[in-house]
Amino acid sequence: YGEAYHYADNFLQQGDKEAAESGAFYARIRHERYLNEQAILKGQSTSSLLMPGLEIKVQGDDAPAVFRKGVLITGVTTSAARDRSYELTFTAIPYSERYGYRPALIPRPVMAGTLPARVTSTVKNDIYAHIDKDGRYRVNLDFDRDTWKPGYESLWVRQSRPYAGDTYGLHLPLLAGTEVSIAFEEGNPDRPYIAGVKHDSAHTDHVTIQNYKRNVLRTPANNKIRLDDERGKEHIKVSTEYGGKSQLNLGHLVDAGKQQRGEGFELRTDMWGAVRAKKGIFISADAQDKAQGQVREMADIISELNGLSDKIQKLSDDATTANVDPADMAAQIALITSRINDLTASVILMHAPKGVAVASGEHLQLAAVKNLQINAGNNADIGVVKNMFIGVGRALSVFVRKAGIKLIANKGAVSVQAQHDLMELLAKKSIEIVSTEDEIRISAKKKITINGGGSYIRIDSGGIEPGTPGDYNVKAVHYGRQPKASEKVPMPEFPILSAVDSSDFCLECLLNAIKNDDAVVEGA
Repeated sequence: YGEAYHYADNFLQQGDKEAAESGAFYARIRHERYLNEQAILKGQSTSSLLMPGLEIKVQGDDAPAVFRKGVLITGVTTSAARDRSYELTFTAIPYSERYGYRPALIPRPVMAGTLPARVTSTVKNDIYAHIDKDGRYRVNLDFDRDTWKPGYESLWVRQSRPYAGDTYGLHLPLLAGTEVSIAFEEGNPDRPYIAGVKHDSAHTDHVTIQNYKRNVLRTPANNKIRLDDERGKEHIKVSTEYGGKSQLNLGHLVDAGKQQRGEGFELRTDMWGAVRAKKGIFISADAQDKAQGQVREMADIISELNGLSDKIQKLSDDATTANVDPADMAAQIALITSRINDLTASVILMHAPKGVAVASGEHLQLAAVKNLQINAGNNADIGVVKNMFIGVGRALSVFVRKAGIKLIANKGAVSVQAQHDLMELLAKKSIEIVSTEDEIRISAKKKITINGGGSYIRIDSGGIEPGTPGDYNVKAVHYGRQPKASEKVPMPEFPILSAVDSSDFCLECLLNAIKNDDAVVEGA
């Protein structure tokens, strides 16, 4: 009674009891072996005709019913001597047409310990591992004196690893010539596997007394992960040799001679580099000791940005009072609150409590498809050694709250033009126009009017008209009159820009008007 459980029979499919070498087939054989042991008949005889496999009949009323159909001899033991006759002792089991005799299994050999071997390959001096679709290796056992075709010294052998699963795990491929230790599952010589990998005199260890404080994972191509445990000089290095060298260095940074060359972290490459984050990037030089705090901790930075925005908002309000176009503060505030704060949009936030410097050996470009805001709590200085161009597509507003504006050219002319509209020059107090070494010329194509306190002089093509509500005094050494005269002053031709800025009109509105067959006025 009960259940017989036999582990690790050598079959691949469950099958049925008739399918050879299936699980059900082996179960049937084992079951028949148990049936063979249910009833066993032992006897003695002097007949030399009895032999294993012979069926004999058992007679007698006292014979057990199980043997009355006959028995099958399964084994005989014979003996004879000069002083006694031939004797035979036999064992038999009940004859059955449903099952046959199943002898006891011969114990298989047991392999104890491990055997040394080396990984092989079909390619001479192979720089890559020779493995099959299941990641298995072929090995050549050191004691094997036969000659084999390279890469066919054994069947495929699995490797034991510290971590494995369904298409995941840890697999560091072994190259031909690597020494391995071959062990056997349950000591079964038909089930070898690679239990371990060893260094030897021809394949020396990369961690020795020379660098025993380091933990190193290095591949044959010198891809490397190094963890140095020297107290006070701990560091981690991840590197690859492709394209020169690309590295991530953390902690106590050293050169090839183990001399310190920095500390902290370094990410460098001799090729190209890219940093990409779909949801946003936060770069900060603010302290966060021992990694205590949230990764996107930026409350102080947002407070700084909001504080500067408040100052610029007040300045913009004063500009509005002074009839100057204000700053677009709504866009700036929306950027901070709805995008930058906690990186709720795909933005980049950079901050350093003591300053940020951006420099280029040649070109530096700062561009925004929509708005560009530059705020400073104190001073903003822009210095250009040669030329500077400021181009504005619509309007330029400059507002100074307190100390005034100075526009000075030490050399070269100063040209201020309103090419297609009026120009205003207003001052609450005096306006001074001075030429220290030459003349002052004021020209107008149609008319010039100078008015002071109600008195005026009007000059146009029809003549000169002075007028005053008070006295008119002329002081001169000589006063003369001559025939009429005039002086034509050439007027500059201003260019007319034909390019249309798409931001000056609503393209969607225009398309909708055309679609709805509404009126479209050309040139409006």
